[in-house]
Amino acid sequence: MTCPVFPKPAKNKASLWKVFFTKRHSWLDALYERSYRMKMGEFKLPGLRLYMVNQPELVRKIMVQDVNQFPKNRLLGEILEPLLGESIFTTNGEQWQKQRNMLDPAFKHTRVQQVFGLMQAAVVDMSARLKAHQPGQDIDPEMTFVTADIIFRTIMSTELAPGQAQRILDAFTHFQAESPKLALLKMFRVPGFIQRGLSERKRLTSARDIRTTIEDIIRPRYEQAEAARAGCPQSRAALEQQQDILSSLLQATDAESGQPFSFNEIVDQISMLFLAGHETSASALTWSLYLLALYPDIQEQAYAEVTQVLAEQGMSVEALRKMVLVRDCFREALRLYPPVGFLSRECSHATEMRGKKMPAGSSVMISPWLIHRHQDFWDNPHGFDPGRFTGKTLKMPLSKSYLPFGAGPRVCIGAAFAQQEASLILATILRDYRFTLADDFVPKPVGRLTIRSQNGMKLTLIPRATPGDTPR
Repeated sequence: MTCPVFPKPAKNKASLWKVFFTKRHSWLDALYERSYRMKMGEFKLPGLRLYMVNQPELVRKIMVQDVNQFPKNRLLGEILEPLLGESIFTTNGEQWQKQRNMLDPAFKHTRVQQVFGLMQAAVVDMSARLKAHQPGQDIDPEMTFVTADIIFRTIMSTELAPGQAQRILDAFTHFQAESPKLALLKMFRVPGFIQRGLSERKRLTSARDIRTTIEDIIRPRYEQAEAARAGCPQSRAALEQQQDILSSLLQATDAESGQPFSFNEIVDQISMLFLAGHETSASALTWSLYLLALYPDIQEQAYAEVTQVLAEQGMSVEALRKMVLVRDCFREALRLYPPVGFLSRECSHATEMRGKKMPAGSSVMISPWLIHRHQDFWDNPHGFDPGRFTGKTLKMPLSKSYLPFGAGPRVCIGAAFAQQEASLILATILRDYRFTLADDFVPKPVGRLTIRSQNGMKLTLIPRATPGDTPR
């Protein structure tokens, strides 16, 4: 059976200088054969120690049991701050807890279900655009567009116009491509004036372009919420009628102080939701389509499930819950190609793991990419098997070996949102098309902020015959 593509690891670990000069465009290029077998590795960089932790018991210690001793890495915060500000993706301690408590109500299951109509409207528009898809055309830009459109509609009740979308997505593509390079410069303690070179200035401009667009949409809504808090009944009525996620954030208050989010805090959190909500979902959906195209038998089984469910009821939250194979294909795509392949933490205090003394300030990396492909944790770790999630005995419980959304208190706040969105998009495409990879096309996975295919995902979509139609 064909094995899904993954970068062939080098035989031996590359020298630090080779990593610096030749591996900067993708974290995956720095991996070597032993990376996929080790439980813990140590890497000494100029002025920094980095530990790769893959052993499930230690991962649980870091992410669940002693989470306060392993905060988010400050270096990551510095890199993402121009785009995300001080959002829950980068903050720690009491600041993070306050933000998380105020954000949680917006992502309860009831709220996620309430935005299903907005989500579906974006998917209907996606279906219209796919009619113009050419044989062998790259599907990745469409997955990026529809997930960004869903974020704008469900969070801010704003449709994403094609021109506006292109500007934002181009800016984010540049921001993402340059961020790992800056991370490497910081890890190697390269002087600041080099870090602040032309490419960094362009990266900062990209972040500013994205935030300006988001600020322009939020400002009138924020001013309306301020008027409602000042006692304006019309503003209060308008605020309460809005069903999107932004309306929840505008009404959220801190339990202790009673204060709402400030304007800048709202922009920070929405920027974070944009990054986490569109980029990670687009990555996972593109890889899901690749896997279903690579395995046509499983694609046909998923199509049969979709048509059977939709014959009984229309597309809805309840219908998606019945599409077990569609859900498990997405879960398996998340295992093989986790959007965030590396989770970054640091040691707040000196500690020891597996006999290695880890000084305070050390960087700790937990890699879903490596854990999901570790032979001690999974049968056929590099193979595509959506059936592994139901009716089979796993080598290790999913709670220990499967973390596409992270784990512990900092588990992804939008996990339920992402799974509902993915099932809806995949079910819609499976219903309408049979799809194959373009002739001789092989994707090239690269690890940046997320794991994407460097050369896109070239698919041919073949329309399905619907009842009453002649086959096309």
